[in-house]
Amino acid sequence: MIYFDNSATTKPYPEVIESFMKVTSDYFGNPSSLHGLGVQSEKLLSAARKQIADLLKVKSSEIYFTSGGTEGNNLAIKGAAHSQGNRGKHIITTAIEHPSVEDACQSLTRMGYEITYLPVNEFGQIDVTDLKDALREDTILVSVMHVNNEVGSIQPIAEVGKLLKQYPNVLFHVDNVQGAGKVSLSLREANVDLCTISGHKVHGLKGTGILYVREGVRVDPLFHGGNQETKIRSGTENVAGIVALSKALRISMNNQLLYHDKLQQIKTYLYKGLKEMDGVLVNSPEEGAPHIVNFSVPGLKSEVLLHALESEGIYVSTTSACSSKKRTVSKTVDAMFHHSARSESVIRISTTYGNEMEEAKQVLAAIQKIVANLEKIMRVAK
Repeated sequence: MIYFDNSATTKPYPEVIESFMKVTSDYFGNPSSLHGLGVQSEKLLSAARKQIADLLKVKSSEIYFTSGGTEGNNLAIKGAAHSQGNRGKHIITTAIEHPSVEDACQSLTRMGYEITYLPVNEFGQIDVTDLKDALREDTILVSVMHVNNEVGSIQPIAEVGKLLKQYPNVLFHVDNVQGAGKVSLSLREANVDLCTISGHKVHGLKGTGILYVREGVRVDPLFHGGNQETKIRSGTENVAGIVALSKALRISMNNQLLYHDKLQQIKTYLYKGLKEMDGVLVNSPEEGAPHIVNFSVPGLKSEVLLHALESEGIYVSTTSACSSKKRTVSKTVDAMFHHSARSESVIRISTTYGNEMEEAKQVLAAIQKIVANLEKIMRVAK
């Protein structure tokens, strides 16, 4: 098996599973309990929070634990909107955000909020000038993803943060689910107020995540109850999952330092090979994230190519995992190229540090063979 669908989910590191099992078995107390077992759990929770804060170079008090990227994005966007709603109801985001951002923003329109969607160019990037022009007196939040989950385009987060520093009443949220552990981002230097990270994208466990909330920023909770996470996210903390998440993030960020060049070399090989292939259009920008290569074969349905590759033991995806079962076009590719045949035939390859060049060679050869065979069949059918 060659697993090239790491943007959908990653395989947990062995050390992560070991940590989860150890904490689940030996430190299962509720961290809010006053007895010894609860105190032990609370200490592990605090240690994990500090380790994650140190990795992200922020304060421990700015780290909140969630169930993953979807909850984190909803909490950041809706929580910020509700807390700032008396000041304004205008939100700016982009045309290529993850569904958890797009749908969260859309839900707010039913409460009287207005959303501006910034367009992207053929490289999948916004123009900061467009953002500046879209800012208004009643703008309360800007939400821009760091790395696009479909094509791997990298947004100019530092430039956006520099611009928004001139607008202190506008909060800045970054969906960093695809960037964490792959593309460096300084939350402090980029003046980010809110940032979302998901555990299972960095070889942690599903159902774990992080929301960074800059000190001084107020976010209204989505859940009310036991007042955990200083009332921002009520619910008994998943201590074992959180400890596993802190280990996964540490290992992934270390791997980024050690193996970034290897990951980039694999991407470059795939990118150039696909570029030279007849009938194939590469959608990802060459200067994008090192782990995502998105391409189209106009005229071939994505699902047909995906299952043909699966028959060869190769696992990839079509659009984002959250959208793939809807059988819709790629809204990201459509926003970039405005080309329906291209956006209807999308395949995403996504790698991680454990993948090897030999796997990339096998995948490229398989794509070339399958595309040639399918096109031959189509010509005969006509």
